Amino acid sequence: MSTLTKITATEAKVFLRSPVMALAGVLLPPVLLLTIGAIPGMTEPSDKAGGYRFIDAWVPSLVVISLAMLALQSIPAAVATYREQGVLRRLATTPVHPANLLVAQLVIHVVVALAGIALVLGLANAVYDVPLPKHPLTFAVTLLLGVLSTFSLGLITASIARTAKSAGALAMILFVPIMFFGGVYLPRPLLPSVLQRIGDYVPPGSQPLQDAWVGTGVQPLQLAALAAFAVLGTALAARLFRWQ
Repeated sequence: MSTLTKITATEAKVFLRSPVMALAGVLLPPVLLLTIGAIPGMTEPSDKAGGYRFIDAWVPSLVVISLAMLALQSIPAAVATYREQGVLRRLATTPVHPANLLVAQLVIHVVVALAGIALVLGLANAVYDVPLPKHPLTFAVTLLLGVLSTFSLGLITASIARTAKSAGALAMILFVPIMFFGGVYLPRPLLPSVLQRIGDYVPPGSQPLQDAWVGTGVQPLQLAALAAFAVLGTALAARLFRWQ
């Protein structure tokens, strides 16, 4: 068994001992889906939503919630707590590279996020007849880049925050705008056009996800922007990582 596998298995056990964040990442988006769907008018076509129903336009935003919670709150808090308690300092005396810990956290949280996203997609289709993505391969690629780009931002915070409290504060700097541009606080079709355009290119890629979903085609530049966030963010996180 490799070092990474051992660390990932250990971190998974620790993560599941306090399953609040895991349950939130999996169950909160479906609960919000059912709540939003119960609002009058949300399941009716609207010109403001480009002829689609608001519930159809909001499903990609529910993907944002799961990713933002796990990437920008859970991972930074977990790693910063280890740093605050001296766990990382003790780990530094071993041959273990810090990238192993970051990758282990990434794998665990990505699995939980994908479980929540799959539940939302299945529930939206079964309950509200929200169609599944018309371009499934493009949607999968866009989702992968969205996941990696969002989690790379969380890894940066996890790499530099000295305490769990400071991790929470730093994470909120990224959490709020990502939720905003992702259409969580207000449906993206209702945002001013300039804010919509900004949101087209920032993680986790709500617009390209929506475009792949409805089959209108994803712009390559949007995917390139997500890939740049993922690569540069992960590299920066590894560069900035400190044990104490």
